[in-house]
Amino acid sequence: MTYSILKKEYFRVLCTLVMVSFCLWGMAVRAEQLTVIDSRGYKAAPGSTIDSTKTITLKEGEKITLIRADGNTVTLKGPYSDLPMPAKAGGGSGGNPLSSLVTSREAKVNTVGAIRSGTKIKPLPQPWLLDVSHSGVRCWQEGVQPVFWRPDSKKPGILSIAPIDKSYKLDIAWPQDESTLVPEKVGFRALSETLVVTLDGQDSNLQIVEIPKEVKEEIMLTGWMLEKGCFQQADAMLKLLQQKTQ
Repeated sequence: MTYSILKKEYFRVLCTLVMVSFCLWGMAVRAEQLTVIDSRGYKAAPGSTIDSTKTITLKEGEKITLIRADGNTVTLKGPYSDLPMPAKAGGGSGGNPLSSLVTSREAKVNTVGAIRSGTKIKPLPQPWLLDVSHSGVRCWQEGVQPVFWRPDSKKPGILSIAPIDKSYKLDIAWPQDESTLVPEKVGFRALSETLVVTLDGQDSNLQIVEIPKEVKEEIMLTGWMLEKGCFQQADAMLKLLQQKTQ
């Protein structure tokens, strides 16, 4: 009789523990919408979302990069079949997203070698300006008027803009003492296009990366910029975020 009671009590406690475990697990993997930065082979357009609690399956050669609301990113490569965000990167960590972005920025810059030795790149006064003084990646948000920027505005100049295939060319006067220039027409025709810009006899190749208009949160925009290598613009965005927290 005593053994039977103990056995029932054992199973009652075990069931309770199992239920608690499932509840805790459910909290750790609560649903979250992950935004697609880009993909290869896998059908998911940039800006679309994927449920963090549903398994994603990638075949050999397929690849997808996702970003969370806190700016953290993950790149998955096939063959892969699991939750899109690994457990160590998912759930509510309670950490500081801004500190995490700063750490991510340092790691990515060191890995990519974004700033070459001897190159002095001045900081942008605003995140969405397209610096024409040196080659590199520039992030541009879909639907927003592009604004070009030069660090030295002491004299007038002519800005020439052409795609890499030279299918068109624009020559625009840049007035003296004006650091920014808004062209009337620039045809960014694809999500990623390289523009050749010439100012004061100096050519620069700008690889334009479009960020979908659906992405609006500054934390996520900063993470997107870092993932794509728009470090100068990400630094300007980080500065804005830091000012808001002071």
